[in-house]
Amino acid sequence: MVKSRLRKATAEVREPDTRYLVPARCLLDVNVWVALFDDAHVASARANAFIDSPDTRIATCPLVENAVIRVLNLPSYGRRGALGLQRVRDQLKLACTSLDHEFWPDDVSLRDDSAVDFSRVHGHNQITDLYLLALAVKHGGALVTFDQNIPFDAVRGAGSHHLQVL
Repeated sequence: MVKSRLRKATAEVREPDTRYLVPARCLLDVNVWVALFDDAHVASARANAFIDSPDTRIATCPLVENAVIRVLNLPSYGRRGALGLQRVRDQLKLACTSLDHEFWPDDVSLRDDSAVDFSRVHGHNQITDLYLLALAVKHGGALVTFDQNIPFDAVRGAGSHHLQVL
């Protein structure tokens, strides 16, 4: 009797209905945000195409939010220079309220051996990207970036689905 129920249950296993699968929440890196806010940016079209795709769910964290405001206000930024602290902050607030957004606290530590395999880190330029990827992994999301050189195998538990290169 138990075997016949087991065989019947096994025979009825189906593929999941994709209508109920929710796309991963995407942590946009600083350069993606800069491209979204600056139409003159070389990758602006790619960033906007991504954000305009259906069912896009985004995340931010303090590190990214602070860096976006900082980068777009560097005196040497672009031909126009700094965009204005309040203006960039307002753009960020508007984007987060207009989109399906979630705020992630900076709750990963690179001191934690379970987060990053430092034997796979090859230089100081990878630290922020690896941190953001580790944060995305912890929160079950994906890091969205233009950077094609992030060694996702340096972040423990990361797979190719945790990293989306635009």
